Amino acid sequence: MKPAAFQYHAPQSVEEAVQLLGMFASDDGRIIAGGQSLIPTMALRMARPSHLIDINGVGELEKLSVSDSVLSIGACIRHAAFHRPVVGNPLGGLLSFVVKHIAHYPIRMRGTFCGSLAHADPSSEWALTAVTLGATMIAESLRGRRELHADEFFVSIMATNLAEDELLVETRFSLLTPGTRFGFYEFSRRAGDYAVAMALVTFELVGGLIADVRVGVGGAEDRPRRLPEAEKVLTGHPPSARLFEDAAAAAAAAVDPMEDQQADAAYRRDLVAVVTRRALERAAA
Repeated sequence: MKPAAFQYHAPQSVEEAVQLLGMFASDDGRIIAGGQSLIPTMALRMARPSHLIDINGVGELEKLSVSDSVLSIGACIRHAAFHRPVVGNPLGGLLSFVVKHIAHYPIRMRGTFCGSLAHADPSSEWALTAVTLGATMIAESLRGRRELHADEFFVSIMATNLAEDELLVETRFSLLTPGTRFGFYEFSRRAGDYAVAMALVTFELVGGLIADVRVGVGGAEDRPRRLPEAEKVLTGHPPSARLFEDAAAAAAAAVDPMEDQQADAAYRRDLVAVVTRRALERAAA
């Protein structure tokens, strides 16, 4: 099939982009950057935007920089930008490790970091990363700019707290402390497929004990989220196989798994335990 008819717009500034979005959002106007999620649904006529606002010509959205210990990622930064560490900090290594699990190389060359967040697929690796690390999203509209913390940004399956006339212009991550360890593990049917369940963990070792721990799980529920139940099990203890098993069990007990064509709830719950344990093992290695 071919996309339904639409009017194409190519703004050259953020101001122009949000003006167009303000004019056409109520008429099913849509933003396009990488288009790796939107274009396939348009081709199948599952999505029929009447106006397409292409932000690829907005140079200020190509921002990828560090200032005051914060990494800023503009709306037009591609997944492929993270194939190599973008900053000499554990955060750079973490992003570089996670990106290799996103779809396939051609998709990473076109798809965008912020586009993945705005799409809000529960299996998005970047969405899990944002929630686990406490990222901040910057949204802009004709009403001005506002900040949304990752905990409040994701609402449900492919639903966020962005208003229909808001453009996600930037995502910000605080740099990790130099001693931060990280582990990521994802289970999918085939390499590049959607994750059935995945886990991201970070922690420090202070005097041989786990501190400042974060445990996030994605793909299993309708949105990614941190699991304080597992973090509580880990905090203040030395890493061990038994401890990781206990934390994984706590993570599995805390989730409310989805059911779909890939897995039923019981299977996903078991997978949460597996991916959490393996992510912890990688962080401790």
